[in-house]
Amino acid sequence: MTEPSAKILVVDDEPHIRDLLTTSLRFGGFDVRAVANGAAAISAVLEDEPDLILLDVMLPDISGFGVTKRLRASGFASPILFLTAKDDTEDKITGLTVGGDDYVTKPFSLDEIIARIKAILRRTMAETDDATIDVGELSMNQDTHEVSVAGEEIELSPTEFKLLRYLMLNANRVLSKAQILDHVWEYDFNGDVGIVESYISYLRRKIDDRVEEPMIVTKRGFGYMLKSPK
Repeated sequence: MTEPSAKILVVDDEPHIRDLLTTSLRFGGFDVRAVANGAAAISAVLEDEPDLILLDVMLPDISGFGVTKRLRASGFASPILFLTAKDDTEDKITGLTVGGDDYVTKPFSLDEIIARIKAILRRTMAETDDATIDVGELSMNQDTHEVSVAGEEIELSPTEFKLLRYLMLNANRVLSKAQILDHVWEYDFNGDVGIVESYISYLRRKIDDRVEEPMIVTKRGFGYMLKSPK
């Protein structure tokens, strides 16, 4: 269950949408704060870090993508759910690449928004008994979100972290692109498996260059596997 006191920051320059989201999320049991632009969003995060940001892409001062880049660069790790009037794959990939966690297109259903927020929070707040996962020379601390390869710490975006965590929890098991989409993004991304390929490529550049044998293996026609050295 999602904690009812989870703090949500709503960022949208349209007053009626901002008010509608605020009212609905509060009714859903969330602690909600709302602001109208990117600068105010950054200030709000500095004042009281939220558990999730519901962020409009088209803002009057700084785009939602720009806000996300600044927040991620400053170390903000909580999930970001984009709201946008655009519905094309390129925008979705841009949003996830800069550090977003999910994407909802206007006009939206309030039930969908709340369900998507709860799904993201369940995923990001999930805990296991052991904070540390180790696979070969790869080590991940789930509490601090620190990841190291052969003793060298590497920086991962929130989505890269979730993808790597899923691979590590299923080491030496081939995972299909559909499985990865379902478990990392928790929806089918309109069947666009290209986003999985992109993120696998990002992880390979950060991990496989630091080990003797590549750990992320492609099984053509099946999917990907994180291989634990024998």
